[in-house]
Amino acid sequence: MSTVIAQTAVVDPRAKIGKNVRIGHFCVIGPDTTIGDNTMIEDHVVISGVTSLGEDNHVFPGCVIGAHPQDTGYKDTPTCVEIGDGNTFREHCTVNRGTEKEEGVTRIGHNNFFMVGTHIAHDCQLGDRIVIANNAMLGGHVHIANDVTLAGGVGVHHFASIGQLSFVSAMSRVLHDVPPYMIVDGQPSKPRAVNSVGLKRHDYPREDIQTLSKAYKLLYRSRVGIDVARAELLGSGPIRPVLKHLFDFIDHTSGGRNGRGRDRRKVAA
Repeated sequence: MSTVIAQTAVVDPRAKIGKNVRIGHFCVIGPDTTIGDNTMIEDHVVISGVTSLGEDNHVFPGCVIGAHPQDTGYKDTPTCVEIGDGNTFREHCTVNRGTEKEEGVTRIGHNNFFMVGTHIAHDCQLGDRIVIANNAMLGGHVHIANDVTLAGGVGVHHFASIGQLSFVSAMSRVLHDVPPYMIVDGQPSKPRAVNSVGLKRHDYPREDIQTLSKAYKLLYRSRVGIDVARAELLGSGPIRPVLKHLFDFIDHTSGGRNGRGRDRRKVAA
């Protein structure tokens, strides 16, 4: 099938448009945009800057992708947005391009679902199969691993990392890194339980869930400290990969500022 562009859309002739792309009414597509095959761009969408979308994406009305970062230090350099395949952006999502402070790219993986009003700030790095519910907000430089769910109204502090298969409850204020496989909730958010439902849905064995539950109790209920918990959990029997992943993540977190492992900025004198 051929590409269809509405008569009221403004598509720069330099933009690279794939096969079977649909671009709706009153869209504005900039000159440095690449849109992959079988992508649907509905009405009133703006895609600007150096922005690439892969195949089979669906962008609903009112989204703005590739606009300037909301960073007062941005120098108008040609930083970019890179988006993979099979993503859904519901109405009024915003994805800002990167800044000069890291790689200069905001990157989104594959098969993610972003609900109404999701904001993905500059320099964020998102993996695959992530679900972000309505009006959630990611600050700059946030990293989110695969298979994460953020419920509605969540706010994530810049430089925070959210670990694989974690679940962040609605209206939570995420100031610190979120450990993998955990459910966090609150203002500020804290680990409340193991995400056993998510683990089961992704076919993790019962032994993994039991091991993570024991780790959760030691780390976040008994509060024996990471060294004691590590010695008890890793000191006997075979080490399950999920447990090593959890402790590696916690070790990384402890190396940063204010509970954010990637926040290695120097404190002003």
